[in-house]
Amino acid sequence: MSDQSNEMGEAYWKANLKLMTMCLIVWFVVSYGFGILLVDVLNAIEFGGFKLGFWFAQQGSIYTFVILIFFYARQMNKLDRKFNVHEE
Repeated sequence: MSDQSNEMGEAYWKANLKLMTMCLIVWFVVSYGFGILLVDVLNAIEFGGFKLGFWFAQQGSIYTFVILIFFYARQMNKLDRKFNVHEE
């Protein structure tokens, strides 16, 4: 393999890991931070008739996770096109 091909591969995986890390940080903050650590602070706010901390622990983290899945897939499709490794 050529040096340019190796550089493109390394750049692709670096961008992939950056995107994955960002998604994992958001997921951690929403599920652990909002659902466990900040639950008492967030429970002072009501959302849809439920305390916000409870909502994040029961529903919000799941919704966020599903949104992150679609976000990651969309961003990876863009990344694949950028590095010309997409499927035809």
